[in-house]
Amino acid sequence: MSTLAAGVRASDFPPGVGEFFPPALGGLDGWLTKFTLLTWIAVGLIAIFFLAAYRKPKMVPGKLQWMAESVYGFARDGIAKEMIGHEGIRFAPYLASLFCFILVTNSFALIPLIQVSPNAHFAFPLVLAVISWVMFITIGIRRHGFAKYFKINLIPPAPWFVLPLLVPIEFISTFLVRPFTLSVRLFANMFAGHMILAVFSLGGFVLLNAQSLFLKPISLLSWALAIALTFLEALVVLLQAYVFTVLTASYVQGALAEEH
Repeated sequence: MSTLAAGVRASDFPPGVGEFFPPALGGLDGWLTKFTLLTWIAVGLIAIFFLAAYRKPKMVPGKLQWMAESVYGFARDGIAKEMIGHEGIRFAPYLASLFCFILVTNSFALIPLIQVSPNAHFAFPLVLAVISWVMFITIGIRRHGFAKYFKINLIPPAPWFVLPLLVPIEFISTFLVRPFTLSVRLFANMFAGHMILAVFSLGGFVLLNAQSLFLKPISLLSWALAIALTFLEALVVLLQAYVFTVLTASYVQGALAEEH
């Protein structure tokens, strides 16, 4: 097995799904992996950022306080109030936390030597989706009561003879499919982004060490594409955090609404 430049081996290309199932760190019994560690680092970074920003709040904010207020203001006004209305203000802390957490964990995919997001493993987006799913169902039951909430969501205004068909469809789409689609959207984008960047980055080393002299110059093209796609991935990182948070807000708005 030939060793390639920068420690890349021939067996490392093409990258496989094994990258998304990292081994345990430090010889521990499986619970602490690279993804788990990155998740806790993200939580720590977010907590430190907001604690430092509001440690000594001022009427005229400094740069750090201004950044924190801008992030929270965006989640409150641009997502919570925009999607839910005035009632959305009380959900702004959760939506801001959700947006920041997804944004930071997604951003790990852009950092050299890390270059993968925990959200590229389906379990992490699924947990976030289930939390949002439980929240909007709980909100709906508290607002309308158990029976009325499920009646609003399961019995559309339609002739009685089509209800046996529509009620199961409404149940599946509202209460079963939503957490799945919410998590799959985030997972698929981060999974695909990591694989594409890995293919072009590792592919450059493979081409550079190819036997044919005609293939070696193509390694430069492969690395150039990897750099260009990194900028595209940065846009995806931000967009997916926004989309996940907006959809969560829209589900909350639907749970609060009287009619659908």
